[in-house]
Amino acid sequence: MTKRLYLIGGPMGVGKTAVCRQLRQLLPRSVFLDGDWCWDMHPFTVTPETKAMVMDNIAHLLTNFLRCSELDHIVFGWVMHEQGIIDDLLGSLPLEGCEVVSVSLVCTEEALARRISRDIADGLRDADALARGLARLPLYDALDTIKIDTSDMTAQETARAILAL
Repeated sequence: MTKRLYLIGGPMGVGKTAVCRQLRQLLPRSVFLDGDWCWDMHPFTVTPETKAMVMDNIAHLLTNFLRCSELDHIVFGWVMHEQGIIDDLLGSLPLEGCEVVSVSLVCTEEALARRISRDIADGLRDADALARGLARLPLYDALDTIKIDTSDMTAQETARAILAL
């Protein structure tokens, strides 16, 4: 069987983590890597050094998953809002014998604002997350990815839509 790598991108709050978890449950012999986990430091600092470290961490883990004979499906979710992020990541991976499915989850501004506002109210995100999330939403239009509008979809419906591609 050919391995399959699912790259699931989208702005914060769009539902990437929930969809990736659903995919992991629906796919046999699968693993899910949340890109945010590779950057879960305190304080959260974005510098050229930390960006390079995170990309190296992600590439290392994905490479190990791709080489593992026990896994057929690798699901990776992260805020991949620039084509260069996707291209650099794919360029660093051993993809021979692997099919890549690159998806951007998007939604309406209203749906994203509702979701992020709920996360802020629940203490899961900082107050500035709403502005940052809405600012990045239009960037996904320019990416060479399959777009799925999650505005009126559950995580399970979205995962099933990805599997139907």
